[in-house]
Amino acid sequence: MMKSLIIYDSIYGNTEKIAQAIGEGLTGEVKVVRVGEVNTSELNTFDLLIIGSPVHGGRPTPAIDVFIKKLPSNSLKDMRVAAFDTRFESEDQGIGLRLLMSVIRYAAQRIAKDLAKKGGRLVAEPEGFIVENKEGPLKQGELERAINWAKGMNE
Repeated sequence: MMKSLIIYDSIYGNTEKIAQAIGEGLTGEVKVVRVGEVNTSELNTFDLLIIGSPVHGGRPTPAIDVFIKKLPSNSLKDMRVAAFDTRFESEDQGIGLRLLMSVIRYAAQRIAKDLAKKGGRLVAEPEGFIVENKEGPLKQGELERAINWAKGMNE
């Protein structure tokens, strides 16, 4: 039976909702925890690690950033990993913000790259889930999309 750990950070609760939805889409044993509550000593007991964050200036939140940086190198060796973020839809923004977003990119890609550097094996493309405005709500259909994204990772 697959054991999955979903670690997230959330400011307005949207990323937490997506993390819970991803958990619903996974089979086996699933644990969903906020980044500050992770017991790193049990990381190696999981088969799949998914980390998610709201986009914070094109990056994950500082808490997620620090968590990943503190992981010993190769601590995720051969572990299945995936990354997601919650973000605005760039088409809905003004030209200045759209340009900025195209340059700074998103948190999910950075998280995925950092997890791979620690030895993780990406099992899904980094995914972004859309929030209507800064505090939410999530765009219609995003929770279902999160569940389906997770289903693709079931062995």
